[in-house]
Amino acid sequence: MTEHEHQHEHEHHHEPEVYDAAFWDARYGSAHSLWSGNPNSNLVAEASDLEPGTALDAGAGEGADAIWLARRGWRVTAVDISGVALSRAAAHAASAGEDVARLIRWQRADLFEWTPPERAYDLVTAQYLQLPTQERRALYSRLAAAVAEGGTLLVVGHHPADMGTTMPRPRRPELFFTGDDLAAELGGADWKIVTNVAAPREAADPEGRPVTIHDTVFRARRDR
Repeated sequence: MTEHEHQHEHEHHHEPEVYDAAFWDARYGSAHSLWSGNPNSNLVAEASDLEPGTALDAGAGEGADAIWLARRGWRVTAVDISGVALSRAAAHAASAGEDVARLIRWQRADLFEWTPPERAYDLVTAQYLQLPTQERRALYSRLAAAVAEGGTLLVVGHHPADMGTTMPRPRRPELFFTGDDLAAELGGADWKIVTNVAAPREAADPEGRPVTIHDTVFRARRDR
């Protein structure tokens, strides 16, 4: 459920009724590696200047983001619904060395049902969790509550503008959001918005045509 920007932009899937553990285990089990193995570029861009501390990687997938954070000294709790993905992620972390692996705690949990401890993390990151509006608001509210004072919330997702391109995207507008949506839902009293952009990047659609797509990149710091 992460690293989406690097690979499989062109996949077409019949949307299942439920995105449960069985769905994700089957999805990850269908390929040797579902994603590229590289950390998401927006995470790298936004978190490189942060002082390492405790981090929550929500939807950790095969672990590239968590491993990148651990390499920089973060103590990471990496959560995903798929045991297959987490087993693969733990193996990748082990290959990265003991100094990296010991900084990551892999936790299997359904983010729709799991509530992280409040104000416990210096960084909470969620990359490409495309959810219907009500589910997104409920989940991101819990993730925001997990950010410690002085900590950072970083959310990245596919921007609604992508629906107007030739890049395959679900024809479900409720799955897309802007930084303004997130800012309004977060509320401003305790937070300072650091980044709120629709970041462009170049890709190729299924016919090989160049297309500019956009990521919603939203970074906020809890001031109190």
